[in-house]
Amino acid sequence: MARQKGLQPLATQIMLQREPDPEYQARNYVKGEVADVAQALQGAQDIMAEQVSEDEKARHVLRSVFDRQATLVAKLAKGKEEEAAKFRDYFDFSTSLKRCSSHRLLAIRRGETEGLLKVSVQVPDEECVERLERLFVRSRQACGKIVAEAVEDAYKRLLKPSIDTEFAALSKEKADDEAIRVFAANLRQLLLAAPLGQKRILAIDPGFRTGCKVVCLDAQGNLLHNENIYPHPPVNKRSEAASRLRKMVEAYRIEAIAIGNGTASRETEQFITSQSFDRKVEVYVVSEQGASVYSASPVAREEFPEYDVTVRGAVSIGRRLMDPLAELVKIDPKSIGVG
Repeated sequence: MARQKGLQPLATQIMLQREPDPEYQARNYVKGEVADVAQALQGAQDIMAEQVSEDEKARHVLRSVFDRQATLVAKLAKGKEEEAAKFRDYFDFSTSLKRCSSHRLLAIRRGETEGLLKVSVQVPDEECVERLERLFVRSRQACGKIVAEAVEDAYKRLLKPSIDTEFAALSKEKADDEAIRVFAANLRQLLLAAPLGQKRILAIDPGFRTGCKVVCLDAQGNLLHNENIYPHPPVNKRSEAASRLRKMVEAYRIEAIAIGNGTASRETEQFITSQSFDRKVEVYVVSEQGASVYSASPVAREEFPEYDVTVRGAVSIGRRLMDPLAELVKIDPKSIGVG
């Protein structure tokens, strides 16, 4: 708007800082939409502020300060104490942006997105303004003072918010890259876990109230048999469960037992290892992350249309022991629980 009012030449004159009396020069521009000298000088200052904010050297100077001294500050949003309980560590948090670990940064940004945390990037404002003034202010006269005011305005109104956004995006990108790297490494380790191979497996999806869902699989992973046993409270049919287990191990020539690592996993493992079978049977605890996602998926419904989700989940646990890669590729990576 100041340019449209014809104030660009005045801004250029003041920026050169050779004019002893800028107010006298500003009088020449008091016409049309420019009501008085103060308005002319303010318009010129706005133009200078924009020039400062678009100057590559100025941005480079600020980036170096942000890079070295920026501090990430997170505070609890007012009245969100209960909802933000999982972000308790960040209610009054401050750390160097450069050294902030990726998982912390992602957690803070998630809290901000959910409206539970107020997040800001802070830098020493006085130092930033001082370094910018060294670039642009070359006089102690009246023009120099106007340029200094324009520099401060450019920093507060234009440069700081812009560089702030830039660094927030950069740090988020860096944190994302780090998180993806960790996720990929964890996933690779999980997918390439050594397969047990073609063994006849008895797989158990453990539980207390609903009992343990047991399935028997042949060496190719095909479902041969399924039933429920109740060795734990509140039902407590321990001896009946033990008898059924022994029969299944004998009837289906079971070579290994896979137990899901969810609810009642430890109790089920103790129960299984306390039993004696007619052959040597190895017992393994298997991660059941994502088994419930698989059991409700179209792939599982197509594979086992006549069985319910609990049977499908137990089959997935057994097959993961045989060949983790072949089973886990059926599940969306975010449901496997590796990051």
